[in-house]
Amino acid sequence: VFCQLHRLSTACHNHLCTADMSQQGATLQAYNAELVKCIEDLRKKREELHGQIIAEEEEKLAVQNDLHILTERLTRITESLNKKYATRTEFDRTIADTEGAYMKILESSQSLLQVLKRDSFTLEDGERQ
Repeated sequence: VFCQLHRLSTACHNHLCTADMSQQGATLQAYNAELVKCIEDLRKKREELHGQIIAEEEEKLAVQNDLHILTERLTRITESLNKKYATRTEFDRTIADTEGAYMKILESSQSLLQVLKRDSFTLEDGERQ
């Protein structure tokens, strides 16, 4: 009887161990499948991020190129404005000088007219006498 009980106990133990091992194998396979899925998800997210990085790098290059073009344009415009400011200052000086000379001419003309009128009046007065 003892041998039969021992055999029965050993058989149950082996069955439980086999069932336990089978359960552990299934659990391990489930973990493995979940781990593989997580790794695939991480790779997918990495690829999406990589695509965003590429797009932003391209945008950065385009903005840098635009900035370079705009900087050169700003330099040309600034140089052009500086030349025009200098020319405008020369115009202002020429206009001021010309207006000053014109005022002197007007003053001289007025003085000449007054002298002419005075002399004309003196000559007319001298003829009457």
